[in-house]
Amino acid sequence: MEIVNNLIQPFLNNYGTLVLIFIARIFDVSIGTMRIILMARGYRSIAPVLGFFEVLIWLVAINSALKHFDGAISYVVYAAGFATGNYVGMLLEEKIAIGYQSVRIITSKVVSALPLVLRQEGFGVTQIDGIGMKGPITLLFTVVPKKDVKKVVETVQLFEPNAFITIEDVKQHLSGFSVHNGFAQKFASLIAKKK
Repeated sequence: MEIVNNLIQPFLNNYGTLVLIFIARIFDVSIGTMRIILMARGYRSIAPVLGFFEVLIWLVAINSALKHFDGAISYVVYAAGFATGNYVGMLLEEKIAIGYQSVRIITSKVVSALPLVLRQEGFGVTQIDGIGMKGPITLLFTVVPKKDVKKVVETVQLFEPNAFITIEDVKQHLSGFSVHNGFAQKFASLIAKKK
């Protein structure tokens, strides 16, 4: 049994540490990515809490890395954990879908069923008739929870396949008509109230 333990222990010491470094980097960089995204969207009250855990995990990772940097593989594992953490952080942000986005739609039709359909789906829509380069247009504005943007775009493409659509992050909005449902909106509302 001691022979097996002597064979396995060096493996666990070397590779176990590499796995720890990799996982710690994924966690600390993912938290950092979320922290930066939330700060950019105006949710500043949660940033210090996320920053605390980000640095705490980073200290564990860097401490392990400095003690066990004995070859090129350690550098690669550290860097791979960082890169993977960025990717995981962006995926988390997409899944949580915190915040609102402004969707601007320009159609070549002056009278369109699109604003009515969007309103029936529960979205507030502001409609402006205008003149574009090729003639009359309808300009539609709506501010929706980020998780609902895909639904809005799909509806627009169904009714107005040639519409020009722009989507921008909304840092803050006050009053007006908005859709409030789902975890992301409740979470965002809690954070906003604590500011």
